[in-house]
Order: sequence, then structure tokens, then C-alpha cells
Amino acid sequence: MLPIRRDLRFTLPADRAKNWHEQGSHVTHFFNALSLLFPAGEQFFIDSVRYYRDRINDPKLNEEIRGFIGQEAMHSREHIRYNDLLQSAGLPARTLDRRLQAIVDFQKKWAPASFNLAVTVALEHYTAILAELMLSDPSRIGDSVEGYRQMWTWHALEETEHKSVSFDVFNAVFKPGPKRYLIRTGAMLCTTVIFWQVVFGFHVRLLIADRHGGHHLRGLWRVTKFLFSSRGVFPQIARSWLDFFRPGFHPWDQDNRAHLQRIDGLVEAIENAKPSVTTD
Repeated sequence: MLPIRRDLRFTLPADRAKNWHEQGSHVTHFFNALSLLFPAGEQFFIDSVRYYRDRINDPKLNEEIRGFIGQEAMHSREHIRYNDLLQSAGLPARTLDRRLQAIVDFQKKWAPASFNLAVTVALEHYTAILAELMLSDPSRIGDSVEGYRQMWTWHALEETEHKSVSFDVFNAVFKPGPKRYLIRTGAMLCTTVIFWQVVFGFHVRLLIADRHGGHHLRGLWRVTKFLFSSRGVFPQIARSWLDFFRPGFHPWDQDNRAHLQRIDGLVEAIENAKPSVTTD
């Protein structure tokens, strides 16, 4: 499946940056915390895959890498715009972005390229399974503010479209065997610990900064239920996360490409949502 670079811009109401999700500000800030990861994270993905690009002899995979890089660059650009709205709303977006960039720079400086690619594979699995959850259950995003809902849906669809690219690069450049398996699964274990520490650390910082943003006990109950109830995020992605540890695992073992039929309609809706330009 060839990922396509789509140059889209979203209408994100600035006055709703702290409370755009239908379930309120606490769930909104969980998504906002994820958004803060993307500018530095997407560039890390691009660099990790690009490092091995010269070793790829398969023309199809090279085309997929080109599409992957194009899509991730667009994601980074749009999340920078999104995160600027968070900063303008009085949230510590730039401080948190600098903190994450320092972690990423340390990783790139001291970790071997093979491990960085494996970390990219692990994080791409996370984005793929979170995207699948959102796309398969519309209530995850619900009747939220349109621009934000469109942006997260677009991101989820494109993460699905390119979900195997970094994995296929990893398999192409490293020989099959126990070492490749251990690097991949070891990276997932390390990534899981650090990833969720960062997400929840950022989430708490956003909630503290927005302490006047709503009813906190009610909001805490809603976000706890959203994440940890039997239908919450973590119970629902647990099986897909564990599936990554199968020796023969491949991202397209879960063939959910039917979701991609929604892309053209979404692109049309986004284009139609752009404010019209008039001339005197």
C-alpha cells in the first residue's frame, strides 16, 4: 500500500484548544498531550527510516518510504500549528516540546541507529493500534469540535496507511533470527515505559496549567473511564500490543485497510471547511 502525502490544513478554533473533545477538558488534554509528542517524534521517525534508505533495494518499499516521510512531515507541520494554539491558550506547550526534544536528541546521539529504528517500529505500532481504536469506534472522538475531530481522524487514517513501512525497513536491513526479534521486542518494552511516562507527565502538566478549566472531579472520572474502564483505551489495545511480541508478527496481520475508504470523503470535507477568500 503506497502512502500518499496530503497537504491539508485544518480549521482549529483557538478558543476551543483547551476543551474541544465532547467529553470535556480532561479528555481533551489527553489528546493534547499526544499532540505535543508529534513534532519531535515524527522527525525522529523520519530520521530513523531515512538512515537506512540507501540499503533498500526494493523499488516498492522505496516508494513507500517516500510517502511515509511525506506524510510524517505533514503531521509534524500540522501538530506544530495545533501546539502553537495550546501555547497561546496559556499552556506550557513550548516548554514541554523542548523537554521532549532533549530526550530525543539524547536518544539519537547515544543509541545505535538499529535501536532507533526499532523504537520507531514500536512507536508506529502504538500509533497504528490507537488509530485502529479511534477509527473502528467513532465514540472515541464523538461529536467533538469539527476541525480537531477532522485532524485526528486524518492523522489516524494516514498512520494506518503507512503502518508497516518502518517495520518493513527494519526487516529488510536486519537478518532474520533471534537478534532481530530481541531488538524489536526489547525496544517495545523500553518504549512502552518511556512513552507513557512522557504522555502522562505531559497530561498532568496540562491539567495543572488549566486548573480553572472545568469540574476536576467529574473530569478526572471521565478521563479515567475513557482510558481504563473495560471499554477504555488500555484494555482495548492490550491484545494488539501483545500481538507485537509474536515472532512472526507483521502490522498487516490486522487487515484494517477498509478504513482507508474514508480518506477521500474526509479530504473533501476538509477542503470544503476552508474559509472562502473574497476579493473587492
